[in-house]
Amino acid sequence: MRIDNVDWEKALERHDAWWQGEVIDRPLLQVMAPKTDVPDEPAPEYGTQEEKWLDPDYRIRLFEWSMAHTYYAGDAFPYLDTHIGPGTLSTYIGSKPELTDRTVWYHPSVTDIPSAVPPVFDENNLYWQTSIKIAQEGVKRLSGCALVSFPDLIENLDTISSLFGNKALLFAMMDYPEKVHEFQRAIVPLYDEYHRRLYEIIKDDVGGSCFSAFHIYGKGRIAKLQCDISAMISAKMFEDFVVPYMEPQCQMLDHSVYHWDGPCALQHEGPLLSMPSLQAIQWTPGAGQPGNGARCWFPMYERIRAAGKSLLMLGVTGQEAQDLVERFGPEGLNLIVWVSTQAEADDIIRRSFGWKKR
Repeated sequence: MRIDNVDWEKALERHDAWWQGEVIDRPLLQVMAPKTDVPDEPAPEYGTQEEKWLDPDYRIRLFEWSMAHTYYAGDAFPYLDTHIGPGTLSTYIGSKPELTDRTVWYHPSVTDIPSAVPPVFDENNLYWQTSIKIAQEGVKRLSGCALVSFPDLIENLDTISSLFGNKALLFAMMDYPEKVHEFQRAIVPLYDEYHRRLYEIIKDDVGGSCFSAFHIYGKGRIAKLQCDISAMISAKMFEDFVVPYMEPQCQMLDHSVYHWDGPCALQHEGPLLSMPSLQAIQWTPGAGQPGNGARCWFPMYERIRAAGKSLLMLGVTGQEAQDLVERFGPEGLNLIVWVSTQAEADDIIRRSFGWKKR
């Protein structure tokens, strides 16, 4: 892939090293800024929500506009986002999506939980076929200039929540735990099947792939994993309903990072950091909390690094990125920074070669 201002071959080495908690010459550092030397033209408009989310041509034209207006520096890379909202897998297996300007909401499809039958692979599902078309057309039209990402599939209890509804799932975990386990056992191999098929479409010429929204790239099959509903369950329930399915899922993948969301989910630190196949953590502090680059989170980051997990730092400032390197060293840090000018982006990259551990 050819990217102005980015030595992609060297960047590949840094991405590979990050997954292993190592470093080549400086931390993995992705910096993006608005591009100034482009025509001031408006973004493509859409007519309906179906066009915005489901039309491959519109999705690609909007991405091409965004790519033309973005300056990529360091190890950053452009990618076409292929998701149908944050939870695309649920649309493949029965959840009814509500398409809106800002996001996609998923409406339950299971009303009688005790008698519900777990989902199976459906080749003809509209949203699965849409994902295939977006990915195929993206690879065809963007070859050599951008990657095509995995959609934000989402898995585990969060996908079952889309099928049951949050409240119904929480009650089912108490009243019908074996039914929840039955759906878990069905969804893990389904996830693997959809993920594997998508990988065969989007993989690049060295077998690498990238994941939407989180700016992660790796050789082989990669994914961001999560369980946001874990904020509503006990540590014991997390170990019963999440860990037995997430660990095998990590083993299916070549690389995995966990999206750990909000202070109510902090109680699950032990199981997460003990999961041997999980390679990295991305912490989202939640509304009203200091940003993820704030020093108050450093003790937690120390425990994450001590457990052998890499850190994905999404949306830190240039100064926070430097503070993190000085505190933890350049190993195992993936620093993603947005700045307001191209000059600022270039300056951060130049300075990063001198960032050393205290």
